[in-house]
Amino acid sequence: MSDSTSSARSTRTAEAALHEVAPGVHAWIQPDGSWWVNNAGAVIGDDGDGGDGGDGGVVLIDTCATAARTRRFLGAVDAVSGGAPVRLAVNTHLHGDHTHGNALLPESAVIVGHQATRDGILADTLLAHTPPVWSPSPDWGIAAHRPPTVVLRDELTLYAGDRRIELSHPGYAAHTQGDVVAWLPGERVLFTGDLIFHQVTPLVFMGSLEGALDSLRWLERFPAELVVPGHGPLIDGDGFADVLETHARYYRFVLDTARRGRSEGLTPLQAAERCDLGEFAAWPDRERIVLNLHLAYATADGAAVDLFAAFDDAITFNGGPLHCAL
Repeated sequence: MSDSTSSARSTRTAEAALHEVAPGVHAWIQPDGSWWVNNAGAVIGDDGDGGDGGDGGVVLIDTCATAARTRRFLGAVDAVSGGAPVRLAVNTHLHGDHTHGNALLPESAVIVGHQATRDGILADTLLAHTPPVWSPSPDWGIAAHRPPTVVLRDELTLYAGDRRIELSHPGYAAHTQGDVVAWLPGERVLFTGDLIFHQVTPLVFMGSLEGALDSLRWLERFPAELVVPGHGPLIDGDGFADVLETHARYYRFVLDTARRGRSEGLTPLQAAERCDLGEFAAWPDRERIVLNLHLAYATADGAAVDLFAAFDDAITFNGGPLHCAL
């Protein structure tokens, strides 16, 4: 790695910050939320004293993609918690930007996720065999996956001290098969995982576009005062409805583009190249339109997405490997 590349990566990583969004509830926000640069969180037990007694300690909401980013996250959490132990970690879904860092957690920490998330992590080969899709190629610094050992299918309630954390699955595939949100009813804080990409192009190539659209109405049931999206800036509760509607417009745009492209005999790449992204053109990772169209086409054909073909087309659309800040 060149000195300039190393410096650029360090600068981007240094922009990440831990925000206390409610007493004892923290959001780890990593700008700019593009490929592999996710958000995470930590809930600190209000009776924790940093020792091993009682019900205190920390519950994490996701980890990060690389060892370097996860260590920064864990270090920041350690500083605000007074060294309280990480007792539980929730994985909102299977993707490595939210789960690779599981490997750096204490052996005593219990990892919780949906059954589909555990299955997907166990089947993933990306750590060992990273394809030449991103530039620079991600420097994971992690050798092996660590999947959830406690799984849910619908709902599960956790506690950090007296702080209640309600985990819920929408009941269908959306961003992935196993999306889970973490809702803190006492603090009215919602961690959405990648059901929400705020000011970043959504990615739905391993789930369902119709499900992702339906999940937006499902998210309305949570009366959140503060929303932590899977990627992008924090969302004030008063602005959440607008964010949901913007997502809905994007998903409808993808579905409409796919219907039009199929009727004209276009491939997903051709449909992407001919469409006008309009209000979505300025979002990071605009090439995801190709991946999302591959899902829409495959769904209409009753087939599985060809991931190799989809990423090959995304690279063509992008004019080269996809940008990566890791």
